[in-house]
Amino acid sequence: MYQALKPEKRLPIYQPSMVNPELVDSTLVYVKKYHSIADFKLINQNGDTITQANYADKIYIADFFFTTCPTICPLMTANMADIQQIIKGDEEVLLLSHSVTPEIDSVQQLKKYALEKGVIDAKWNLVTGDKKQIYELARKSYLAVLTDGDGGPYDMIHTENFILVDKERRIRGFYDGTSSEEVAQLLEDLKVLKSSYRN
Repeated sequence: MYQALKPEKRLPIYQPSMVNPELVDSTLVYVKKYHSIADFKLINQNGDTITQANYADKIYIADFFFTTCPTICPLMTANMADIQQIIKGDEEVLLLSHSVTPEIDSVQQLKKYALEKGVIDAKWNLVTGDKKQIYELARKSYLAVLTDGDGGPYDMIHTENFILVDKERRIRGFYDGTSSEEVAQLLEDLKVLKSSYRN
C-alpha cells in the first residue's frame, strides 16, 4: 500500500534555462526544451573513432579532464574508476571522459593514462580530438563550464562536473566528481534513471 502511495522519483530533464546562466552559452540561455548532446567525432585511447553512435541507446556519465592535471582530475578519475567497477557488468551504462588539453593528450598519452588508471576499454572511452569541438561540447551541450572562450590556444576549461546523460542524449543530472557524497547521489540517480526505462 505504501509503495502505491509513494510517488515514483523522477529525474529532471535539464534544459539550458534551468541551469546557472554562467554555465550556459549565451546563445542557449533561453532554451526551455529539446536540449540534447550534439553529435561528436573524437578519438579514444585505442585510436578508434568514437561518435554518438557508440553511445546510442546507452545511459552514460561524461566528464572533462586532462592527464597532466595535478589538482581535481586525479580524484575525479579515481571516482570514475569506482563507478566503472560498479557498472562493469551493466550493458546499459558507459563512461566518457573528454580531454581538455587534446594537444598534449595524444592517443599514446591517453593509452598510458588508461592503463595506469585501470580503464576497461569496453566501458570507458578517454577521448581527444579537435579542441574547438570538445570545448563547444562542454559549453553548449553539457552546460558544464563557467568560462566563455573560443577553443583557441589560450582557452582552458577546468570543471569538476560529472554529467548523467540518458538514452535520448538529454542531461539528467550534474554532480561534483570530487565529492564522494555527490558520486553516491549520482549512483542513486542512475538506478532511478535505469528503472524509468523498465516502467
